[in-house]
Amino acid sequence: HVQLVESGGGSVQAGGSLRLSCAASGYTSSYYSMGWFRQAPGKEREGVAAIRSDGGTRYADSVKGRFTISKDNAKNSLYLQMKSLKPEDTAMYYCAARDGSWLALIREAYNFWGQGTQVTVS
Repeated sequence: HVQLVESGGGSVQAGGSLRLSCAASGYTSSYYSMGWFRQAPGKEREGVAAIRSDGGTRYADSVKGRFTISKDNAKNSLYLQMKSLKPEDTAMYYCAARDGSWLALIREAYNFWGQGTQVTVS
C-alpha cells in the first residue's frame, strides 16, 4: 500500500521561500519517477516538477529557475524547494509517484497521490 504524505506548506510573502516535503512509504519499485503538482481554486491540476530514479529532472516553464525538486532515497522523501515565490504560486501542492522513468508533468501519468499541502503567497 503506497502512501505519500506532504508537509511544509504555509503562508509566505511574495519573494519568500518554502520547502515542501513528501514522505513515501510502501513503494517498492526501484524504477520510478515522482512529481509535484499544484491546483489553484477553479483551475486544473498542473505539473510543477518531476524527478526520476536516476536523478533526472524536469520543470514547468513557470517555475524554472525558482523551484528545485530533489529526493533523499535513504529517507524515502521527496522535496520541493521554492524560492522567489509569487502570488500566482498559491495553490494546493500534491506529491505523486508512478512506475517508469518518464518525467511526466501530466496528472494522468501518475498512479499514487498524497493529500496535498496548501501554499499561500501574498
